[in-house]
Amino acid sequence: MQLGRSIRLCRTQRNLSQGALADAAGISKSYLCLLERDRRDPPISTLDKIAKALNIPLNIMLFLGAEEEELRGLPVEVRDRLAGVALGLIRAGNAA
Repeated sequence: MQLGRSIRLCRTQRNLSQGALADAAGISKSYLCLLERDRRDPPISTLDKIAKALNIPLNIMLFLGAEEEELRGLPVEVRDRLAGVALGLIRAGNAA
């Protein structure tokens, strides 16, 4: 699982700075930076705060951070389509 990549992707799709997201999630900017670089494994409660600050369901953030072997039973075409739809919803601001 690459949660840092997912957090960064969702944040940039929402056009938020690290500072803005950190403030909205109630965490420090330095901690968010560590999370985005996969230097820390956050508890689910922190991931939930970040997802809520991004106004997206936590499941979308987890899906976008999943690695190929974690999605093994899902056909590649379905994975790609789901990822595209999720990113489109995030960009549009309608994910939650």
